[in-house]
Amino acid sequence: MPASILEIIDLGDGEIVLQRVDDDSEPLVVISFSDETRAYLMDNGLEVAKAMIQTGIQVAAIVAERGEIEITTTMEASRVLH
Repeated sequence: MPASILEIIDLGDGEIVLQRVDDDSEPLVVISFSDETRAYLMDNGLEVAKAMIQTGIQVAAIVAERGEIEITTTMEASRVLH
């Protein structure tokens, strides 16, 4: 897969997306904060979303190194962690 430049955009409605700069396809990641959470975070939602995305990428790399999952362009199964 060729390298892409990614951008994080705050849509202003409680959603923050990670998307490719040079592509009009759907976002790679969508983070949606409820009104209650946005009030709690005040103006720090973008910073929290950046941390969430960075941590997610780090964990995905660790999991892929261990061979626990195969990272592909499509997900066949979803995992919910509690």
